[in-house]
This record gives sequence, structure tokens and C-alpha cells, in this order.
Amino acid sequence: MKSLPRKQLVAADISPRIRRLARRQSAPTDVGGYRLLATCFVVVAWTMLLPIRAAVPGDTRNLVKARVAEEYPILFALYQHLHANPELSLREEKTAARIADELRRAGCEVTEKVGGHGVVGVLRNGAGPTLLLRTDLDALPVTEKTGLPYASKVRATDDRGNEVDVMHACGHDAHMTVLVGTARVLSQVKDHWRGTLVLIGQPAEEQGAGAKAMLTDGLFTRFPKPDWCFAWHVKSEVPAGAVAFTEGATFANVDSVDITVYGVGGHGSAPQTTRDPVVLAAQIVLALQTIVSRELTPGELAVLTVGSIHGGTKHNIIPDEVRLQLTLRSYSLETRDRMVAAIRRITRGLGLAAGLPEDRLPLVAVGGAGLPAAYNDPKLTCRLTAVFKDWLGESQVREVKPTMGGEDFGLYGQTADHIPISLFWLGISDPVAVAESERSGQPLPSAHSSLFAPVPEPTIKIGVTAMTAAVLELLRPQ
Repeated sequence: MKSLPRKQLVAADISPRIRRLARRQSAPTDVGGYRLLATCFVVVAWTMLLPIRAAVPGDTRNLVKARVAEEYPILFALYQHLHANPELSLREEKTAARIADELRRAGCEVTEKVGGHGVVGVLRNGAGPTLLLRTDLDALPVTEKTGLPYASKVRATDDRGNEVDVMHACGHDAHMTVLVGTARVLSQVKDHWRGTLVLIGQPAEEQGAGAKAMLTDGLFTRFPKPDWCFAWHVKSEVPAGAVAFTEGATFANVDSVDITVYGVGGHGSAPQTTRDPVVLAAQIVLALQTIVSRELTPGELAVLTVGSIHGGTKHNIIPDEVRLQLTLRSYSLETRDRMVAAIRRITRGLGLAAGLPEDRLPLVAVGGAGLPAAYNDPKLTCRLTAVFKDWLGESQVREVKPTMGGEDFGLYGQTADHIPISLFWLGISDPVAVAESERSGQPLPSAHSSLFAPVPEPTIKIGVTAMTAAVLELLRPQ
């Protein structure tokens, strides 16, 4: 309900009552008269505060948006710098140092080298809950083709010793900029929140290793343990100026599988003297495609992709082995286990059908523990969705389906503390381009594309505004 301006409220509500009371007194010279006037004064003063109190949320929004607008030139310059100077996973040394410096300038107590190149900034503001905000730091081995004036020209050496081009093709530069902007704004509006912020810059998200490394290095024991964890991820299908959410399972389990297909090599002109692993590998690739379509319950979300196949050295040589690399995506451990069991059964069966002896059957190796699915706490997600609709407008907040992508942010909610987490999507694309994409069915450049190019404004402003709104909601003064 909109409150009346102060003068109108007093004139419409208080003045008639005072006049009626005053007419009952011949003169305010006795004690009762003074008490009456004192009472009237208190009533007037208290009532005059009502429109001020009712207007606090609106005033807060205007204050935050004004601060965001003031900070934007600095934040855009930071974004350009981060975009032009990306670093690969586990090599984020300069990026981490820059984020640490920015958090110090925002008033945070900063600790560096947490779980590798991880950064932890703590911003304290009295007694209250603790909220963790995360950004990721690393970039990808992708050659940028956006044509932007601040496009990356960086080259680096990857884990295998290869020289590769490097690009922020997954929006981590935007994530970092929004986190820094949020810290800067919140440090200027401390009268509007109470509690502790833990702002982290996480390394190696693209390898699914950074969250685990920071947790192992004491993120929840060396620093204030959060009551909630929140993060953004950019999404090209959502227009700039809007945000999106998914309740419950949001990102998938991610498992890597390596298959070594053995054979008996020989001359390409005499295949009858060999057991050809190339042909067997081709049969395996095709047979694996039936697992999701024929062995899982229809409607059960899962993906099996063969992303790499390598074997042989020359046109006329049948090799001794071929190597396959697979990625599996699922939302439940039961589905994941069924897929792995089916892979083992199919590869073994086809190896036997090819006439291979027991010691030459295909070898299936599942890589490590994999990356568990990320689960957005429904209660926290609903609470923040309502806040974003209030701040940005109903039309600027939309629900989207879960993705088969992987995100190690989910690990922050899977410790023994079971801390509620939520990761929202931040729109980054020109609204006109999004509308045309929806009309034509032609997809926009997605994350990990060489053409991936977020629209900085209003993306950064909306990201900072909404993340600040989330903090003000969860860390409201009591």
C-alpha cells in the first residue's frame, strides 16, 4: 500500500483529531491541557514517521541502483581487463591477485591461496547470519572470435604441454565483475544489512576441482561457516536485464569414462590376420547410443556422449588399440550406475563377439568420483525468486529447465552441514537476438563457444543489483 506524503497524512488524519480535542479545552493552561498537547505532539511525531518507514524498501532500491550506476564505469573497466587477460584452470594466479585486491578495496579481510589460487574475502557488519557468494576465476582453451575491442589474445600452455589460445568463453569474467560490484555496493550501504559476507573467488571450476580444493583447505572451518551459499551463472538464452531460476536439481552428475579397445594389429591389406580394434570401436560407439534410448525409463534425463576417439598411425596399418573418451550426465546415482554397468556389459559382449581372448577384452575405466549434481534448495530459491521479482519486475524473472551441464558449486551444499545453496542464471544476450532465436529456432552462441559475448550493460548492473538484493533479503537487520 502506498503511503501518503507526510504533510497530507498529518493534515488528513491528525489535524481533525487535534482540533476536536482542543475544542474540549477552554485553555491549555492546566496540567490536563499540557498532557493533551504533549500526547497530541507524540501522536503527530509518530505518525509523521509512518510514510518514512513504509518508504524504506523503495528508498533502499533507489539507493542501491544509484550506487550501481556510480560504480558501473569502474566495473566495466574491470570486466574488460578480466576478459582480455584470461587464465586457464589451476593457473589463475594474476586473476586471483586482482580479485583479492578488489575485495580489499571494498573493505574485506582477504586471504589468498585457499585451495590453490582461491580467494576468500570476509566483510563483517555486526551480528547476524552468514552468506557465501561465489565467483569462479578460470577461463577455457578457446580461440576467441567475437571481434570485441577487448577480445583475448592470450596464449598459454595447457596441462598436456600444448600451446593454446585462452578465452573467458563461459562468462567467469562477468561473474567476477558482479561479485566485486556487489562487495563495493554493500560496503556503502551497511545501514541496510547485518551479518557476515564471505565472498570467494574459486579456481578450476572448468575442471570440477576448485570447490573441492577450497573445502578441503578449510573453507567452512577457517572462515565463517555460511547459512546459505549463492552464485550466478550467465546464460545466453536469457536476455540481458533478466534472470532465471530452477528449483531442485539444476546441474547434472558428470562422469568421465575411458575405454581402451584392444585388438591384434597388422597390415591393412590383410585384415583376416588381425582383430581390428577400429571396427570394434565403431561398433561400440553405435551400441552405446542405445543405453539412454533403450535401457533407461522414458523421460529419465541422461546423456552419453563419445567425445574423443583415437587410434592408428597410418593408412595401411591396423593398430593394436583404440581409445575412446566419454562423458556421462545424469541426475541420480541410480541412473549413473545403470549407465556404467551397461557400458561394461556392451563393450565386453562386443569384444567377445569379435573373437578377442579374455585378456584382450575392452577395458572400461571410470574417472575418479565424478562431479555430483547441483541441487538448488527450493525454499531458498523461492525466497530469492520473490525478491528478484520485486526488484526487477515479474517479467524479468523466468523459470528454466535443468541443464545437463556440470557445476562444482553443488559441492558447497553437500558437506555434512547440508548448507542450502542456490545458483541463478544471469541473462547476457541482446533481447532482440533472444526473441529472434526463439522465433527462428537458431540457437545463440552458447557458453564455451568462440563467439560467446555477453552484453556488458545491463548484464553487470542487473547482476550487481540482484545479488545485492539477495544479500539485503537474507541479511536483513532484526
